[in-house]
Amino acid sequence: MDLIKAYRMYNKMMQHPHLIDEIREIFLTCLISEKGFTLEALRNEALNQVREVGLEENEEAIKEVKDALIDLHFAEGRSESEIEDHINLARKRDRFRNLTAVINTEDVTSRRIQRALKEFCDIPEGRLFIPPNEAEVVRVALINHFISNQLSFIGVAKKHLTTRDVFDVVQRSHWNERRSGKIGGKAAGMLLAYRIVLPRLMEKDPELAEFVRIPESYYFNSGIFSDFIEFNDLHRCHSLKYEPQENMEKAFEEIGEEFERAEYPKEVVSKFRSFLEEIGEQPLILRSSSLLEDSLGHAFSGKYESVFVANQGDLDTRLKDFIRGLKQVHLSTISPGALAYRRERNLLDFDERMSVLVQNVVGRRFGDNFFPFAAGVAFSVNAYNWSPKIQKEEGMVRMVFGLGTRAVDRVVRDYPRMVPLSHPQLRPEVTADEIQKYSQRLVDAVNLSDGRLETKPYLELLEDVEHPELFYAVSVREDMHLSAPMFKGGTIPLAKTCLTFENLLSKTPFIRIMKKILSRLHQAYGGPIEVEFAWDDNKFYLLQCRSHPVREEFGLVTLPEEMDPERVLFTNNRGITNSAIRNIEYLVYVDPKAYANIETHREKLAVGRVVGELNRRLYRKRFALFGPGRWGSNDITLGVKVGYQDINNTLILGEISFEEDGFAPEVSYGTHFFNDLVEARIVPVAVYPDDDGVVFNEAFILGSRNSLAEWIPEYACHAASVHVIHIPSAVDGRLLHVLQDGLNQQGIGYFGFKEAEVSGSPGSGISHLRSTGVRKWAEPR
Repeated sequence: MDLIKAYRMYNKMMQHPHLIDEIREIFLTCLISEKGFTLEALRNEALNQVREVGLEENEEAIKEVKDALIDLHFAEGRSESEIEDHINLARKRDRFRNLTAVINTEDVTSRRIQRALKEFCDIPEGRLFIPPNEAEVVRVALINHFISNQLSFIGVAKKHLTTRDVFDVVQRSHWNERRSGKIGGKAAGMLLAYRIVLPRLMEKDPELAEFVRIPESYYFNSGIFSDFIEFNDLHRCHSLKYEPQENMEKAFEEIGEEFERAEYPKEVVSKFRSFLEEIGEQPLILRSSSLLEDSLGHAFSGKYESVFVANQGDLDTRLKDFIRGLKQVHLSTISPGALAYRRERNLLDFDERMSVLVQNVVGRRFGDNFFPFAAGVAFSVNAYNWSPKIQKEEGMVRMVFGLGTRAVDRVVRDYPRMVPLSHPQLRPEVTADEIQKYSQRLVDAVNLSDGRLETKPYLELLEDVEHPELFYAVSVREDMHLSAPMFKGGTIPLAKTCLTFENLLSKTPFIRIMKKILSRLHQAYGGPIEVEFAWDDNKFYLLQCRSHPVREEFGLVTLPEEMDPERVLFTNNRGITNSAIRNIEYLVYVDPKAYANIETHREKLAVGRVVGELNRRLYRKRFALFGPGRWGSNDITLGVKVGYQDINNTLILGEISFEEDGFAPEVSYGTHFFNDLVEARIVPVAVYPDDDGVVFNEAFILGSRNSLAEWIPEYACHAASVHVIHIPSAVDGRLLHVLQDGLNQQGIGYFGFKEAEVSGSPGSGISHLRSTGVRKWAEPR
């Protein structure tokens, strides 16, 4: 049998005659390491065989017999797959040498690299690999060429991405011959995270292998963006970043109009058409994936666009919608918020290019609606620790029913489920009334009939849908009790339900899987990370991964032991993170009540422009910005419409949250908006004036001299709603100091003389204030 096996092996070897010597070299190396062969023993055995059969004793005859002996000994006791692996190792080495030469050729084209890469990857993967030190050189070059040239990313990626991973990317990439480009940061982050969680060449965690997936993904490389700019002579886009911030808004609108009229080259449009024809009528999301995005240290959270495309109907309609979405993502490369973010981080000189990650939307179709069971964002470090029980290093999840847009954006009168992974059943709310009050009511879904993202009340949506996993999503109200259904398959009275995800958290492996994923990614990235995800049909879909900004640990904060009540601007007791911001000279205050009384949409937009202009004028001044409790909300009726570029210079972003119809604004922890504040080192402060015991000296603010007209004369007409107060002029030379004690969830803003920037241990200032019976509406000093 071994002789037959050796004969069959020899036939396979002869399919690659130029590699025969290399194949035998591999066989011999293996025999020496496994069976204790020596070259001397092999030569002696060959010499004996030469003599035994009567061959002429010369080196040629000895080599011929040695080769036959190597083949026979190697075939002995080995399986067909083992033999195949060793033959293929020689083939891999051959094609790897070629790939190395190609990728190191100056000015080599992407197509040529792709051909060489395909030749290598067409060889079965097997269980024998190129030596790690040789493979790493090529992996780095391939990652740099096709994926990302960010050194911080490459430093992590080279340990986890293989040559075949890069080939998979290339196979799903779309570019044109003029410009190939890279897949960008968001796509790179998703791919890297997937391979960290499920490594290609190492043993996988069986549970993660069973449950973790990434969506079907396609990469429209940055070269398409570059070609679009050049084809339409839109080079002005490259110089917009050097314009003064105040000119950017108008210039961005003008360029947006030019984008609408512009066209992609015909051959590129033909590629779009072929792509849509191939994938069929599958809802898509077009995600921004710029070259800088999701790089280590620069998350760009929410700075660029992601666009849902229903992708339904005839091909021409689908193509039109796809191109419209692509333009929208490409245009966001030069949005004022993105450019302001880059300016702050000295990234303006980088030649930023936008790639687009196109993914099948995770979920299922229910009538005309398409959505996943749940989606959201998870963090390896929990910044929202409302209870001393919570272990922040185990992370947090912010999740919603339906599309994850409601988890990453600030929403109105709606609340995602916040899950501390160390204690998944722990909630800030206690009673059934509170849990229902602060639960999700609205669901985002792709409406397939009219091709747009739609928001519906969850009860209305589920009345027409028999969702097979409702058991895992809801709790049922009976009298004063709220509990998750006990048995799957029973009738659930929809009208009595609210979205809590209790059974998902307790009766599925969701929490265990999430903790494993976050732990692995945190370790690989060497710091906090955030992951966007979807959960559908009992599978976890990894959508995005990036480093996560976490506020620097601020030591224990001491609140004043004694305080004159008239020197207190506010106290607060919810959503507090440790911080101490002293010596604030200016207070910018958008009066929530005055803002609510503004009648027209246009006037409300104007207030946002005033705030943005003050943010620019007060640059390098120590100022705090307070206003309606929904900064960054997607509803202008309930919050001032501002972008990152309008608030990035303030020390504090304060939210004055009066209850409306029994609701207070949702906590912003975990949203893109909150990440902006952390990265910019802006302290978020929430004040709930209607809470018992809370002090808010509104009368001081409204009674102090408003210097808006002096700062921006052209906006003096907005003085009724926007106040600018020079604090030392209003309180005898004192400044505003804001201390937040996260440990005890107590905070205070008070007026005092200039203080050193230090922190200490927590005190009992708030308790003392409450005991003095300070009036909630104190008169101005």
